[in-house]
Amino acid sequence: MRRLLKWVLVFIVVWGILAWVAARALIVSAPLDSADAIVVLSGSSTYVERTHKAAELYRQRRAPLVLLTDDHTQGGWSSAVQRNPYFVERATDELIKQGVPVEKIRIIPGMPSGTHDEVLVIKDYASAQRLRSLLVVTSAYHSRRALRRLHQTFAGTETVVGLDPVPPGSQTPSPAFWWLQVEGWRIVGGELVKLVYYRLKYG
Repeated sequence: MRRLLKWVLVFIVVWGILAWVAARALIVSAPLDSADAIVVLSGSSTYVERTHKAAELYRQRRAPLVLLTDDHTQGGWSSAVQRNPYFVERATDELIKQGVPVEKIRIIPGMPSGTHDEVLVIKDYASAQRLRSLLVVTSAYHSRRALRRLHQTFAGTETVVGLDPVPPGSQTPSPAFWWLQVEGWRIVGGELVKLVYYRLKYG
């Protein structure tokens, strides 16, 4: 029995280390001191942490505009407006609460259905508006896949793209303990699967 408990303990320790390494590997950044605009990627369940990060960067004067993508997804019921607002509306309201003037917020046209489509929409908008630099904000565990797609899509263009992810802990679990939560498996485990899928489909 004691031997079994010993092996169980060893397994838990090894698994905990591997789970931490896997989660940390998903988190990357591409520093950019200043940009023409901050771009907040859509994320229905994490729009609060992403907009707060974008507002922080705006207050630091890293860019004069904040751009939102719109995945056309609705959230829960709002008694204030008596309907189910779209998450892009909630994101806009959150940015305003955090001190970003409404006239400095833009919604990028188009309704992307995933990260790949979202990056293409951003590229078209940047080209049309002649934006030469973008600072993208997304959640920590989405950052590696998002940055890879951004680099591949914007390669050969005149637009420089940086990425500043939201640190885990606000609306996403910590790298050390994500595997102890159902939401952690959805966010981190799901992202690991998506990363492999994107590598196979898009290179």
